[in-house]
Amino acid sequence: MSKIALTFAILSLVAVLGLWLGNIKFRRVSIGVGGVLFGGIFVAHFLQEFNIELDHEILTFLQEFGLILFVYTIGIQVGPGFFSSLRQSGLKLNLFAASIVLISTLLVIGFHYFFDISLPEILGIYAGAVTNTPALGAGQQMLSELGVADSTATMGAAYAMAYPFGIFGIILSMWLIRAIFQISISQQAALFSRSNRRDNAKLTSMNMKVTNPNLHGHRVDELPIFDHHNVVCSRLRRGETFIVPKDNTVLELGDLLHVVGDPEDLRKAMLVVGEEVNVSLSTRGTEFRSVRVVVTNEKVLGKKIQELRITEKYDVVISRLNRTGVELVPGAQTTLQFGDVLNLVGKEDAINAVIAIIGNVQQKLQQVQMLPIFIGIGLGVLLGSLPLNVPGFPVALKLGLAGGPLIVALLLGRIGSIGSLYWFMPPSANLALRELGIVLFLAVVGLKSGGEFVHTLLHGDGLQWMVYAMFITLLPLMIVGIVAWRYAHMNYLTICGLLAGSATDPPALAFANAMHEESGAAVLSYVTVYPLVMFLRIMSPQIITLILWTSGG
Repeated sequence: MSKIALTFAILSLVAVLGLWLGNIKFRRVSIGVGGVLFGGIFVAHFLQEFNIELDHEILTFLQEFGLILFVYTIGIQVGPGFFSSLRQSGLKLNLFAASIVLISTLLVIGFHYFFDISLPEILGIYAGAVTNTPALGAGQQMLSELGVADSTATMGAAYAMAYPFGIFGIILSMWLIRAIFQISISQQAALFSRSNRRDNAKLTSMNMKVTNPNLHGHRVDELPIFDHHNVVCSRLRRGETFIVPKDNTVLELGDLLHVVGDPEDLRKAMLVVGEEVNVSLSTRGTEFRSVRVVVTNEKVLGKKIQELRITEKYDVVISRLNRTGVELVPGAQTTLQFGDVLNLVGKEDAINAVIAIIGNVQQKLQQVQMLPIFIGIGLGVLLGSLPLNVPGFPVALKLGLAGGPLIVALLLGRIGSIGSLYWFMPPSANLALRELGIVLFLAVVGLKSGGEFVHTLLHGDGLQWMVYAMFITLLPLMIVGIVAWRYAHMNYLTICGLLAGSATDPPALAFANAMHEESGAAVLSYVTVYPLVMFLRIMSPQIITLILWTSGG
């Protein structure tokens, strides 16, 4: 068998063994795809015993390509919600999550100085302690740029030592906070349910009756709350006649309006319009329909809703817009992106005409446009290769194969489309590419570090690395968790999601969510902090390296 064929055969064996290990659960917790790393270490030990050599050039290529695939697909997935997660209710959660990253970064720098741990070792321990594989790749890339020899094997071994406690340490921190403060899960779930309805409600609707005499004879667009598009009036009933209201529709006393928006804006609108009424304004039994359609036509991507003039031309109103699971009030300046789900209200023939413009071709949601993927990856690699000269640093700083593709993917995911190119990727395709990337990366890291692992564990500093990892995992989580509970009065289930999200760790999220799945509190906070934390975890090894290298560490 040729060396190339042998290399691919061994990689397949590692993937099979590692994924099997990752599926083994202990009290509903598993190490997931991280099992591939340990599968690689196990196989590498026997390869070394029997003096079997693999093609190292192919391994290096697959390692770097896997890392690029992984971080790029993560960026595309979280890009649409990355910037919005930094605003409004997500700001406090993201500040706490960033604090966890900051504390762990300071601990890494402190351990390096006080215990004289080498840079490859402490970066590997850090990545494993926070269970973040892209951080491992980013650190390896940075050290490779600096010409540090054998950084991949050393970092991989340190990562493997730290990784198991990283997973169980997050779960332990949740249990400790609960035990220290004697927290009731059912009580916290009830509190979250009440506060979530009040503070974080999704878009809803209200039927209102025009009783304010000052509105009689005025157009819809003359009402500030409608003109600013905080709410949308999707239908109007006058007597027994239904109307799709346009901007120039003149209101009359007694008109019944069906208005969509968030609860607070609806309350403000009601104070202006008149009063809420318990009258059905359903389209059932009328010539009007309410349907949900998906934006799939390349010709409308990047266009503002007002440019399409849907209401003026077809008497159809867009009452809601759902983008990556988030409901928005569609305004005139809202730009359409591929995969946006629009709620249309109007007559059947008019809606069909609008669908012909919007697209609504469900098959396209399952198709993968390969051209944008490779354009995005290419741009990411180019950005990651651009040298950034930092005073006092011996070499030019680069974002590398982890930072460059991630930043480009975040921006492209936020933009949505450029001309006929759309960066939307079907969730199933995104997950498949992401899993392929991380499996390739971890398999190669395991194979490269496997020879060092057993020796380091039995005769080297492996046990010390585990102790360092324990502090890097537990201390930041406990500090921030206690502050969030005691002083910020944050819901415990929300804190658990925050702690799991700060390590971007799905097994920890599964544990947190299992406490009270119905509330969804843990999942909500996890997805809120995930985009920012993933970005910070990838960039932090490079920042750590920059600080330690320039200071002579």
